[in-house]
Amino acid sequence: MATTTASLQELAKNHLWLHFSRMGDFQDGAEIPIIVRGEGCHVWDEHGNRYFDGLSALFCVNIGHGRADVAQAGARQAEELGFFTNWSYAHPRAIELAARIADLAPGDLNRVFFTSGGGEAVESALKLARQYHKLTGNPNKTKVIAREVAYHGTTLGALSATGITALRAPFEPFTPGGCHVPNTNQYRLRPGYGPEMLADAVAERIEFEGPETVAAVIMEPVQNAGGCFTPPEGYFQRIREICDEYDVLMISDEVICSWGRLGEWFGAQRYGYQPDLITTAKGITSAYAPLGAVIASDRVAEPFLEGKNAFLHGFTFAGHPIACAVALANIDVMEHERVIENVREHEPAFRAMLDSLRDIPIVGDVRGAGYFQAIELVKDQETKETFDDDESEWLLREFLSGELFRRGLICRADDRGDPVIQLSPPLIAQPEHFEEIEGVLRPVLEAAAARIRG
Repeated sequence: MATTTASLQELAKNHLWLHFSRMGDFQDGAEIPIIVRGEGCHVWDEHGNRYFDGLSALFCVNIGHGRADVAQAGARQAEELGFFTNWSYAHPRAIELAARIADLAPGDLNRVFFTSGGGEAVESALKLARQYHKLTGNPNKTKVIAREVAYHGTTLGALSATGITALRAPFEPFTPGGCHVPNTNQYRLRPGYGPEMLADAVAERIEFEGPETVAAVIMEPVQNAGGCFTPPEGYFQRIREICDEYDVLMISDEVICSWGRLGEWFGAQRYGYQPDLITTAKGITSAYAPLGAVIASDRVAEPFLEGKNAFLHGFTFAGHPIACAVALANIDVMEHERVIENVREHEPAFRAMLDSLRDIPIVGDVRGAGYFQAIELVKDQETKETFDDDESEWLLREFLSGELFRRGLICRADDRGDPVIQLSPPLIAQPEHFEEIEGVLRPVLEAAAARIRG
């Protein structure tokens, strides 16, 4: 099959269904961006144009592009054992990876249930929480508490926890039991609502629903949707106390926030709390192979290890030998090349660069942690007035997204909450890369501000 630029475009438009994309945008002659090569923090399209990957593809290429050594680990595994299932069987790479994850995870999170990706990990954790409570004599504990605007996945179960109305509406009705509380957007706290009240809102919601009906609380260490909401001091410690008080499992959704993204192996370690379950994916292989996992505490695993009990759940390709081999090689790179230490060392410089953009009139807030940061855009810095839907459509989709990409920067322009620009570079990024980001971001934001004033 011919793979010239023209034929790739034609084939893509005729046959490829892009995820979360307005396919109609490409029916009037507009090109689909086709990325053909990557090296380090950069990728190239089919025309030879070079881009800084300011989103690590989708928060996941943590060690950077072009690591043939990591890919080769998968090829070597394929020569030995291309595939065997984890349904009643095991293979060496899954065993080795599970043990290594348990060694890195906080506290007694010692049991690893593999999935094929992040959405499957969240779905698995929600099902695990329900069955756990049934096995421990609390069959009515089925509800899950999540936060407003939070994104936890696209399966029908995960959508019940996802707190974004626009993503939920097309697929309703779905699994019942999703309940929501305020998120930790401290830039836009409700009037009279102090940061210390945010965690207690979880206890109030559990009381409202009935503690005998609530199975789990699920939260990201830093919430992605809405733009990198960080927790106030003591927030997760109070959530832990609430979960213990009401016999509710605490799920730390770390599909993005694990594997160094926040400067620690796991986001729970950054903020000093001990969850019952961690969901993870993305950076576990730096996206060189699809893999996810639920990491469970000894307490949660215990009833499943007794008698004839079993977690009645699984996926064909979960814990695939090739993916596990890649994950092991990825962790080797992170340890030997001190990737996490790089994030810790250079986070202040990354944040300082973003904070320097506050002199641009439309930059309202800068927030995040590690190499996971966001800029909220506003019409008025003083009043924090945001953009209406039409203005946001023009700002993010008609101007910023295209102009940033045209100038060589891949990032996310998002308005699932208020309009934000998200930046999540590969964890190998250095201060010179932050200068490269600023060299594109500043003039584009200044141009947007000038147009808005005009």
